[in-house]
Amino acid sequence: MDHNNLLAAWPVVGPGVAGAVFGAGWWFWVDAVVCSAAAVPFLHYLPGFFASFAALMFNCVNREDIGDGYYSPYDDSEWRSGVIGI
Repeated sequence: MDHNNLLAAWPVVGPGVAGAVFGAGWWFWVDAVVCSAAAVPFLHYLPGFFASFAALMFNCVNREDIGDGYYSPYDDSEWRSGVIGI
């Protein structure tokens, strides 16, 4: 298989793979918390809450918004150099 074909297919397949890995990890976390014979302290719930909140936050951003045309504060663009006076 050609290496260039794999690189071209990664933007299409990558988010699905990432979602499957996140889903599997979340499922194992819920299973461990629910099926635990011992009393689970609230502190053990926090990783699942934070991971769920993080997944919600990064799914709220459109792919087009993070393309190559975004503004970077580290880039020497005309807008930035005019404001700073460089």
